[in-house]
Order: sequence, then structure tokens, then C-alpha cells
Amino acid sequence: MKLFAVPSYLVLIRHWACSIILASLLLLVLTRCDDNRVYEDNTDFDQTVWAADSLLNFRFQIDEPEQAYNIYWNVRNTVSYPFRNLYLTYYLEDTLGNTLKTDLYEMKLFEPRTGKPYGSGLGDIFSHQILALPNYKFDTAGMYQIRLQQYMRQDTLPEILSVGVRVEIAEKD
Repeated sequence: MKLFAVPSYLVLIRHWACSIILASLLLLVLTRCDDNRVYEDNTDFDQTVWAADSLLNFRFQIDEPEQAYNIYWNVRNTVSYPFRNLYLTYYLEDTLGNTLKTDLYEMKLFEPRTGKPYGSGLGDIFSHQILALPNYKFDTAGMYQIRLQQYMRQDTLPEILSVGVRVEIAEKD
């Protein structure tokens, strides 16, 4: 014996309302404010090839030089990338174009013994965000530039989809 039958349109409205609430919560979680990020940009390679003579430029503003910053390299590659690592040379320059720091940096993209990709990904594309310069202090406020260049033994480096830079405020211990 049924005591009370709920009309079908009320069931649909309840289902629709629950879907809207869940979608809103998911959107809120996915687009949460990233308060620490000062700058992030990536350069996509149309042919999934990074040429050795291709110098990538990333310009960003520092407003609080008393603050420490973490600087990351972002890399997206496919599992068909033929090496386990990626060497790049970086140049950090101030507003006047003076080089503040330059170095050769090795990024490990695959586990050496198993070949399993590091980073996060699904299928055959993996993303890496590697902390390159932790707790870096800039001398003054102003516009800065990081230039990146691949430094592998091959002139054209295949299966690299994008490379980028992220600058964020370092969290205090």
C-alpha cells in the first residue's frame, strides 16, 4: 500500500537541483583561487618538437621583492619522448636585461629502471611541474624575464607538447 505518490515532475526537479548543486561544487573546487600564484604561462609546440635554437621568453611582474618566491618549470610530453630526462638552460634577467642567474638544469621525466613516467597524466600525455628555484628573492620590484632553451644532444627534441614557467609566493615555514 502506497501512502504518498510523488509526482514525476517533482522527482525530475529534485534530480535537476541535485545535479546543479554537485556541478557548482565541482566547479568551485576546480577553479578555487590560487592565491600563491604570481605568474604562470606555457608555450605550446604545434609540431610537438622543441628546436634547440628556440628560446622561450616568459615576462612577469614582481611587486613584493621582500617576499620569497618559488619558480617552477612546467613540461608536458608524451610517453614517446625518447629520453628519460630533459636538460634546459635558463636565464633569469632583471628589468634592465642583466642576467641575474643562469644554469643548466636537468629535469627527470621518466623513472630510469622501469621507464614509468613521472608527473601526472592520463593515457600518453604527462605534465610535470618541477621546482627549479625554491625561495628565490628578487632585489627590487619590477618586470623580470626567464628565458628557457632546451640543451639536449638533438637539435629538434620530439614529443614535447609545451614548456612553461610558474612563479608563486613561497609559503613560510
